[in-house]
Amino acid sequence: MTGPKLEILLDESAGDVLPLGPELAALYGQLRMPAHPDRPHVFTNFVASVDGVVAIDPPHGTGADVSGGDARDRSVMGLLRAVADAVVVGAGNLRAEADPVWTAERICPEHASAWAALRAALHKPPAPLQVVVTGSGDVDLSRAVFSGAVPLLLVTTATGAARVVAQKKGLPVAVPPPGAGWIPLRAVLAAAGLGPGALVLVESGPTSTARYFEEGAIDELFLTSAPLLLGRGGASRTLGLIEGRTFPPRARPLRLVSARRGGSFLFLRYASPP
Repeated sequence: MTGPKLEILLDESAGDVLPLGPELAALYGQLRMPAHPDRPHVFTNFVASVDGVVAIDPPHGTGADVSGGDARDRSVMGLLRAVADAVVVGAGNLRAEADPVWTAERICPEHASAWAALRAALHKPPAPLQVVVTGSGDVDLSRAVFSGAVPLLLVTTATGAARVVAQKKGLPVAVPPPGAGWIPLRAVLAAAGLGPGALVLVESGPTSTARYFEEGAIDELFLTSAPLLLGRGGASRTLGLIEGRTFPPRARPLRLVSARRGGSFLFLRYASPP
């Protein structure tokens, strides 16, 4: 979180105040996260243009194409990774990123010591569990996330498991029932052993995220609104926040619980109704 403190416009978020430490609190303010007695708390994070575009030239584009690599956006993403027990990643995101692991230090190395101190204060291991979800098992196992440097679980179907195990024995793999087709998010979390009180960050693409919202499995959306217009339907392919699903007549209402401003960027937080 380089640069001046984010201006707090609204904060009605619920839950306990997390121990950010003076460096992070001076820049972000308080961060609260709910803890549910019967399930994990699941949140997702996107950066979108004012007209709702989250990806340019998929599957190669990343959020940095929309944010311009804005330091404040990277730091908010780092903060969410730093407090998470697990990060759920779709195979599409894995293919889009250069060679990632989903940790705060990787996205925002400027505050590596502050991220480490925060995780220690929360009694969490140095890195969140990386939960990679793939139905087909079509993933590049040479990527850094599969190197053993961070805790990992690959969640897939029976067919996908056979494919990846044949390539790399000893890889931690889970196959939730029924073992084929689309894997619901709650099945992913159960397979990863993420129970009550866990904080789970979902960093999947807009198609998977649409289905997770449709399932009612996401509690909160952190959304950075970047001050630009990108458009849809032209020569360059773009994707919106929700792809492949339409919710009317049962629209998915959201409640704004937090708003911060940094320059012309807005950092919004929405809660899904219970």
